Amino acid sequence: MTVHQLNELLLVGSLVLLVAVVAVRLSSRSGLPSLLLYLGIGVVMGQDGIGNIAFDDAELTQVIGYGALVVILAEGGLGTKWKEVRPALPAASALATVGVAVSVGVTAAAAHYLVGLEWRQALLIGAVVSSTDAAAVFSVLRRVPLPSRVTGTLEAESGFNDAPVVILVVAFSTTGPVDSWYVLIGTIVLELAIGAGLGLAVGLLGAYGLRRVALPASGLYPIAVMAIAVAAYAAGALAHGSGFLAVYLASMVLGNAGLPHQPANRGFAEGLGWIAQIGMFVLLGLLVTPHELPGDFWPAVVIGLVLTAVARPVSVLLSLTPFRVPWQEQALMSWAGLRGAVPIILATIPMVSGIEGSRKVFNIVFVLVVVYTLVQGPTLPWLARTLRLGGGEGAATDLGIESAPLERLRGHLLSLSVPERSRMHGVEVAELRLPPGAAVTLVVRDGASFVPSPTTVLRRGDELLVVATDPVRDAAERRLRAVGRGGKLADWLGTGG
Repeated sequence: MTVHQLNELLLVGSLVLLVAVVAVRLSSRSGLPSLLLYLGIGVVMGQDGIGNIAFDDAELTQVIGYGALVVILAEGGLGTKWKEVRPALPAASALATVGVAVSVGVTAAAAHYLVGLEWRQALLIGAVVSSTDAAAVFSVLRRVPLPSRVTGTLEAESGFNDAPVVILVVAFSTTGPVDSWYVLIGTIVLELAIGAGLGLAVGLLGAYGLRRVALPASGLYPIAVMAIAVAAYAAGALAHGSGFLAVYLASMVLGNAGLPHQPANRGFAEGLGWIAQIGMFVLLGLLVTPHELPGDFWPAVVIGLVLTAVARPVSVLLSLTPFRVPWQEQALMSWAGLRGAVPIILATIPMVSGIEGSRKVFNIVFVLVVVYTLVQGPTLPWLARTLRLGGGEGAATDLGIESAPLERLRGHLLSLSVPERSRMHGVEVAELRLPPGAAVTLVVRDGASFVPSPTTVLRRGDELLVVATDPVRDAAERRLRAVGRGGKLADWLGTGG
């Protein structure tokens, strides 16, 4: 590649990124997941489009897609709150195992009997579309506060169900006979166990190291966190376990370990996640051949209808009823089973393996994801409000607290802003009742800084600097979050952090 060609490539890449950033803004205002706009960019640039770029390398797409999924799962794990996910783990695990099995069976039967696909192709489609996409779901629901059990279940399900689905798709993509069902179940259990064990181990070791080793620059912490998350995936995959589960669990441990510069860590991961999504979706849009899609449109609509109206609700009902989940929450989670990047990437596996009819499978999955995202995406916030699952105006906003270690002073500098709906508004500094060894040292209000007195009343939009000694750092952060949720009555309301 010459320097001139490199310059042209950089120019095109930067223009695509700029267009994609604008697409994020448009999607946030329209209520549509941004994945559709990214896919559209790829389709316009590809065959039959303005760019007329001929791209058919499914293997390269699969490799890049796997790498992007690692980054996306790491970003999702870092942003997952353990206090919300912990009560939902049993229900999410049931959805990611029993729910996937039900969804695969019902969808595959519809693809075989209603559309006329061979059983291998039908099973491939059933397995591919059984994985939900957290990025697609929460890009729509980010403006609708939901009960923690709903968000925790959906987040954990999307992080867990990639692993068994990948195993099933790979098994159905073998050129020889498919293994017996009990062999598949044993393989899934073994790989999930290995991935979970290694993911938790790498996450705990990484958190232990980062909390005790002060890096020379704050910008190194986000890089180290992402490196640990990727190492968890590599360890899980090399040990013949589920690397996707490993990276999600390791990232969730790191995201809840109270590491230094935690908001910066999440912001860095979120930026990488956006880049991964943009590149992945544009590449998938390039891979599709638009003039082939009309012939597979109605099969995709029929299969998607069965998946959305039958398979997903039945899987949710069978998985969540034993946990006594209210019907309103079951209804929302049934409709919130959005398919995004994962199914389209998984549809490249049979293409790489050379399975007969794999191109048709890819086209059906592509059309299904686009059509039903257009149908489900804009209606999810409305459904949440109709079922009265959206948070009210009085719902408190949690605090984002950033911690910077002061190694030589054996302390930490905590910085936070009082959000618009935080119940810390109207609380005096003395009423924070921080533990001994922690104190509010500076308040920034309307661009002016001052040292607060015990009777200073905190207001919305204030920025606070809190110095805490190393032993009480965690207690101080818990207390600040508790007051942010419960105000002066934090202890009485049982929100002690």
